[in-house]
Amino acid sequence: METGTEKKLEVKNFDLTANPAPLGLLGFGITTVLLNLHNAGFFALGSMILAMGIFYGGLAQIFAGVMEWKKGNTFGTTAFLSYGFFWLSLVALIVLPKLGLADASNNVSMAAYLFMWGLFTAVMFIATLNHSRAMQLVFGSLALLFFLLAAGEATMNGAITMVAGYEGILCGLSAVYSGLAQVLNEAYRRTVAPLGMMKKA
Repeated sequence: METGTEKKLEVKNFDLTANPAPLGLLGFGITTVLLNLHNAGFFALGSMILAMGIFYGGLAQIFAGVMEWKKGNTFGTTAFLSYGFFWLSLVALIVLPKLGLADASNNVSMAAYLFMWGLFTAVMFIATLNHSRAMQLVFGSLALLFFLLAAGEATMNGAITMVAGYEGILCGLSAVYSGLAQVLNEAYRRTVAPLGMMKKA
C-alpha cells in the first residue's frame, strides 16, 4: 500500500551524443603544432596562428569541454575548457597591447603565466595515469613544454625556446594522433590505431 510520500523513480541518463574528445584533442594538437613551428623558428607569428588560437584551439575546445560536461566527465570538462580558454588568453596577451588596450607583458610575467599552466598540466598528467598511454604522452609532454617555455621566458634564452618548439611539435602531434585514432577506431569498430588503453582490474 502506498504511503503519502511520493514514490521515488530512478532516472537513467541515456547519453547518445558523440564522443567530444577527438574534437578537443585535434583543436589542441593542430594549433599546438602550428604555434611551435613558430617557436622552433620556421615562420613568424602571424594571423594564421592567432586565428587558429581563437577558433580551433580556443572555441572548438570549449565546445568539446561543454560536451564532456554533459557526459559527466570531470577530467575532460576541466581539460578542454581550461586549454580552450588558455588559447583565448594567449591570443589576448598578444592582441591587447597592439590595440592599445593594455601594456605588453614582460618576460617575468610571461614566465609566471607559463609556469602556472605547467603546474596545472603536471597535476592533470597525474590524473592520466588512470587513462590511456596516449593521454599520458599528451599531458606529460605538454607539462614539459610549458616548463621549457617558462624557462625560455625567464632567462630570455632563445635556444631554450627553440628546443621547446621542437618538443611542442611532438606534443601537438601526439594529441593529433590520439584524436584521429579515436575517430578511426570508432569508424571501424575495432582497434585500427592503438591508444595503449589501461587494463581494468
